[in-house]
Amino acid sequence: MKEVHKVRESYKTERKAGEPSNLRLENKMKLFVVSILCAFLLVSSQNPTNHWTLQPNVLVLEVDGKPGQQPISCLEMPENAVTSDNHNQDIIWKKNGVEEAQRGNWYLVRLVESLGGGNYTCHGPDGMLLNYTEVLIQQNEAKRRRILVKNQQQDYLKCSTQNYNGEFHCSWTWDSKRVGKAAFIKAQRMSDGQNSHCSVEPSRHQWMCSSAQSNFSCSVDDSGSGISCLDWQHCPYAEERRQVQVTVFVRTHQFLLESYSKQFYLSEIVKPDKVRISKVNKTLVEWSYPSSWNTPYSYFPLTFQISQFSRQCRKCENPCTELKHSKASILSSSDVCQFKVKQKIKVVCVRAKDALCDSEWSEWTHIRLVPLSGDL
Repeated sequence: MKEVHKVRESYKTERKAGEPSNLRLENKMKLFVVSILCAFLLVSSQNPTNHWTLQPNVLVLEVDGKPGQQPISCLEMPENAVTSDNHNQDIIWKKNGVEEAQRGNWYLVRLVESLGGGNYTCHGPDGMLLNYTEVLIQQNEAKRRRILVKNQQQDYLKCSTQNYNGEFHCSWTWDSKRVGKAAFIKAQRMSDGQNSHCSVEPSRHQWMCSSAQSNFSCSVDDSGSGISCLDWQHCPYAEERRQVQVTVFVRTHQFLLESYSKQFYLSEIVKPDKVRISKVNKTLVEWSYPSSWNTPYSYFPLTFQISQFSRQCRKCENPCTELKHSKASILSSSDVCQFKVKQKIKVVCVRAKDALCDSEWSEWTHIRLVPLSGDL
């Protein structure tokens, strides 16, 4: 601003001295250039803290809550292209379908706190669509998350897998006031200096992420509250040396964007399916490994927990979790398991977990040894 003041003082002095008009015009031009430069610096200082492209025609603006503005363009102009101001002024801009007052190849997106996102389209004089940019707003990470809510484990993403084939599922819970949709999915194996390239199919339901270390495909559930992914290069018989990293970008209808990430080994999130249990006789039950579990069972052994109940419950949806049981028994086997129950036992419950790692138990499976008509 000191430079502008000097130019202004110089301009006043020259006018008083009666200098030629062409020199005064030259000084006016200098003043104009300096003013434009200062205005540019002022605008730049108010721009978002960062901006980047999520996918083609989708621009993400990272903001910290302060007022600002970000220029977007309609047409890419080569450096040697010659265009007139009239041609630029013929370009009409619309935000979410409503015509804006701004004209020309450049449009300034005005940002106020988390507002400013939207669908920006530019049109020719005849109304023909020339280009579009979807602007999403991502607030500073220090701000409170607002789109998803934490689960019982105090995490935003819950991931699990039924086996070691490389498939897994992650789910989340929307905030009741800000239900949105998945905007982008990224999955990769953690490694130093390695980044995956991700792309989305036109249907926007399938994402592919590839790198030198991994090749993932992910699809969004019909409910919109989860994804199913597969690491095509994963080998269940090899040691898992690198964690999986999943990042889910979710957005609201108000164009607010947030990202949520989770890192894990498959062994940390594995949860076997229910075991298959059957009655051999009044005192003997047997069960087998879940059909989805990896083979051979000697290489992927399971540990089983058995609970016995001497009474039944007519109103219980799941007697395994609602009835009191005696001390549970633990059994490890790499084949079909048989278990001799105690006398007067009416319900037997069985669940399984990976015997070689501290992972989650499967859901309970129960069998009634005595029909409900014989309840006490």
